[in-house]
Amino acid sequence: MRKKRRNFSSKFKAKVALEALKDQLTLAELATKYELHANQISAWKKELLANSFLLYEKKRGPKVDADEEKEARLYEQIGKLQFELDWLKKKYRGM
Repeated sequence: MRKKRRNFSSKFKAKVALEALKDQLTLAELATKYELHANQISAWKKELLANSFLLYEKKRGPKVDADEEKEARLYEQIGKLQFELDWLKKKYRGM
C-alpha cells in the first residue's frame, strides 16, 4: 500500500528551518523530533537562507509597473472601442 504524500505548511517549514539555523540540535535530532528526513531539513534551511532577503524587498502599496501596464491595456482597449464606434457610425450613415 502506498504512503500518502505529506504536505507541510510554510509556517511549519519556517519553524523547522529556523530551529536548524539555531544549531541547538543536530540535523539527526531534528529529523527524529519532526519525523522528517535530514536532507529535507537541510533543503528548507538552504531555501530560507537563499530567500530571506525577499522579506525586506517588498514595498507597501501597489507596484508602479503593474499600474502602468494596466493603464496601457486600458488605453489600448479604449482605442479599439473608439475605432469600432467610428466604424459603426460610418456604416450606419451609409444605410
